[in-house]
Amino acid sequence: MLDTIAPPNDPQSEPAPKKPARGAHADPRDAPASRPPVLKTIPRLLWRTITKSWDDSIFAMSAQAAFWQTLSLPPLLLGILGSLGYIAGWFGPNTEQIISDRIIGFADRTFSQNVVDEIITPTVDNVLVSGRAEVISLGFLLSLWAGSSAMSSFVDSIVVAHGQHNVRHAVTQRLFALWLYVCFLILSVFTLPLVALGPTYVRQVVPDAWRETGSQLVDYGYFPAVAVLLLIGLTTLYRVALANPLPWHRLLCGALLAGAVFWLASAVLRWYLSIITQTGYSYGALATPIAFLLFTFFLGFAIVIGAEFNAIVQETWPANPSKIDQVRDWVSAQTSDITDQLKTVPKRLPTGPIRKPDLETTEPPQSPQAAAPDRPLDSER
Repeated sequence: MLDTIAPPNDPQSEPAPKKPARGAHADPRDAPASRPPVLKTIPRLLWRTITKSWDDSIFAMSAQAAFWQTLSLPPLLLGILGSLGYIAGWFGPNTEQIISDRIIGFADRTFSQNVVDEIITPTVDNVLVSGRAEVISLGFLLSLWAGSSAMSSFVDSIVVAHGQHNVRHAVTQRLFALWLYVCFLILSVFTLPLVALGPTYVRQVVPDAWRETGSQLVDYGYFPAVAVLLLIGLTTLYRVALANPLPWHRLLCGALLAGAVFWLASAVLRWYLSIITQTGYSYGALATPIAFLLFTFFLGFAIVIGAEFNAIVQETWPANPSKIDQVRDWVSAQTSDITDQLKTVPKRLPTGPIRKPDLETTEPPQSPQAAAPDRPLDSER
């Protein structure tokens, strides 16, 4: 009988599993799944970005952004240049004039000449004349709400691209866009003087022997440096606009794509407007506003398509959860386990009813002698 009992399995006596063969006879299903190469995936990413942008109505969102940008331009300049009048003395004399010249110079490189001469320059001049007095008025508070409309359109487009448009309430998201706009104004008020006066400070710090070379470097590198700052700001907007933000470095590709698209679109639009002007075909008095609307349309188009590209990259290569998200998921899992264990405990224990004894109806206990049956005595036997 003992011979029929099988001995226990000895793990050391069992033969080791054979490793899969390598080479021509290896099973391709045993190979680990590899991530798709980046360079070969770029055309597919761009095509998916185009199709997703079309499904999300990129032209409608760009037109909405262009409309609100046009209405937000005077309040934006009022908020920046008007608030700048209170701190301009910290950075030296003629700070406001230098900043306005830098703004007009940057607009001259971005927009067409008629847009700069008929829209940008008059608006900047009017704000410089009466902007400081209007900052402390009720109209400035109304301009904050009007100026934040463009920011709200950008935030709406970004969250729609990432599929997070139902995370925040509509009113909460509008107030969040207003808060972003106020933060942008405060940051711009303290950043624009440094950006405008930076070349002057660099020329003063550079030694006399390197002054000519330093001046050339400043002249050639000023606008690229400003472009880098704008890309950093756009990447930050892509991150803070999301209710469930992604890592900052993963959103940089979308900002680069948006910058390239807007630069190419503005160059083509400037060439087109110059051709139209030379041929004599124009829209009359509406030519300048229409040109400005086209520039703002392509700016909104570039920002939206950058957000769509970031969303496609996230779908193709999902980002790892952050440490905070991992801790939050762990706490949620532990809480759910404890809750499931508590659900298994019955609400009422299976015990009988507990009743108090009734003293009137309860009979007193009998003694053992009284309870014992009567037995015949020995004399009676």
